[in-house]
Amino acid sequence: MKFRPIQTNSSKLKIASSPFTHNQQSTSQVMLWVTLAALPGILSQIYFFGLGTIYQIVLAIIVALVTETFCVKLKKEDPLLYLKDNSALLTGVLLAISIPPLAPWWIIVLGTFVAIVIAKHIYGGLGQNPFNPAMVGYVVLLISFPVQMTSWMPPVELQAVSYNVMDSLSVFFTGHTSSGLTLEDLRRSADGITQATPLDSFKTGLLTHSIDEVLATPILQGEFAGIGWQWVNVAYLVGGLVLLYKRIISWHIPVAMISVLALCSVISWGIDPTRYSQPLLQIFSGATMLGAFFIATDPVSASTTPKGRLIYAGMIGLLVWVIRVYGGYPDAVAFSVLLANIAVPLIDSYTRPRVYGH
Repeated sequence: MKFRPIQTNSSKLKIASSPFTHNQQSTSQVMLWVTLAALPGILSQIYFFGLGTIYQIVLAIIVALVTETFCVKLKKEDPLLYLKDNSALLTGVLLAISIPPLAPWWIIVLGTFVAIVIAKHIYGGLGQNPFNPAMVGYVVLLISFPVQMTSWMPPVELQAVSYNVMDSLSVFFTGHTSSGLTLEDLRRSADGITQATPLDSFKTGLLTHSIDEVLATPILQGEFAGIGWQWVNVAYLVGGLVLLYKRIISWHIPVAMISVLALCSVISWGIDPTRYSQPLLQIFSGATMLGAFFIATDPVSASTTPKGRLIYAGMIGLLVWVIRVYGGYPDAVAFSVLLANIAVPLIDSYTRPRVYGH
């Protein structure tokens, strides 16, 4: 009997790097599910803050896909194999929904470029990046352009100046409406004061006003947190529960992050309610739910062990509270995630299960 070697088409063989995981869903399906689960939050942002969110998302996706193609071609590989994994798509979407809706167009272009090129491909591409690419892009933008990155529109019901679709497009691309109104003009309330986010309003308000005066600020008159922002966070919570139901993510990271943030908020508020915000404001304002379910759970840059995920997420929750209360930025999810990313190798080394017999 003669044995013949198996003939294979070597050009169709793909070599992947570790770690190797076995999952019923492919990478492209996982990335797509995360993007789809973010839709309730995205729609709520559009409802409360206008169509600028759509502009940011569309431009971010275009830049992400073009940049991804360029980087892959430099490696002399097939761009379609990389574009089909939907990782560039998700990175663009996460960055776009993290920045103010009417931030200038070049902000999202620069941030997406940094996220794809510097935070992802310089480290070797998907699966090799130690930091969350979208958050790297966000932090670079926040440090470099703090004014543009903190110019959030007030919720529609608090806007003193009405504007249409063409006005928002004009502000996005030129910085002003056809009638000459700037973004700052659109952000002002009826009494001429520039409005801020709930967390920012609470933090800066305490510098010159009493706690009762701060809590009387219009943006803080929501049912349980800031107007608009409370429902945006609820919407991302709903999307996060979908990810848990589909087993796209595990419960460890969102539960640990939210629990630690809530615990710190309850303790501090119980000690001095005239200085610290109520727990619900911390939990349902800013990017809390977006960070807990969609950003901190990034499978590449997060911890890989069950115990490690609890430590990693608990660290994020603690850092979010510390930076929000004592730091220079009202919201702190991006900084907290990146700082926790740095600690992931150490966390994994101490929480990795022991090999049998050792």
